[in-house]
Amino acid sequence: METEKPRKRYDRQFKINAVSMVVNGEHSVADVARELGITADALYRWKRELSREKKGAFPGKGRLGPQEEELRSLRRELEEAKEDREILKKALAFFSKHGK
Repeated sequence: METEKPRKRYDRQFKINAVSMVVNGEHSVADVARELGITADALYRWKRELSREKKGAFPGKGRLGPQEEELRSLRRELEEAKEDREILKKALAFFSKHGK
């Protein structure tokens, strides 16, 4: 039986430093990945995320980026509106039966 290795976690500054080594042209992606003990795919992914998000990149464990936070908030509001609508439908049905 194989045991699963715990997944390595890298902090925001580590990722930024790794990407900057590649972006500044100091080293190739393969060299940096080998030197830091990470995969080249991870480094490419970090580079892509940093170029897309800038300040919001690598929010950390349990933290959402600004877009994800807004999306979560809007979904919560939508669920509340749906619940309110259902309550109003039931109230309308009740009062239309007993209103006379």
